[in-house]
Amino acid sequence: YKIGDKIVHKVTADALIVLGIKRVKESISEDFDSVQHEALEFASTKADELISSFDKERVKRNVFQYGMHEEIKESKAKTSFKRAIEFCNEIMKLLE
Repeated sequence: YKIGDKIVHKVTADALIVLGIKRVKESISEDFDSVQHEALEFASTKADELISSFDKERVKRNVFQYGMHEEIKESKAKTSFKRAIEFCNEIMKLLE
């Protein structure tokens, strides 16, 4: 049971290793593509949320500036401050 100077079991094992490595590479590649797609979707969603938050603050600033009672102003100001911190944190991450 020799093929040339090699034993059949060794040749079979080598063939299985090559086949196994190929399948593992394909599986990892598919997993990578899937994770990459999910990451891009997450980044897109996060960007949309940041832009939406920024736009809401712009609209709110207009209302805030031109007519609102003091109690409401304080609540709105706290929300604006929180959003500003979140926005700045995300921008700082992008700049790193």
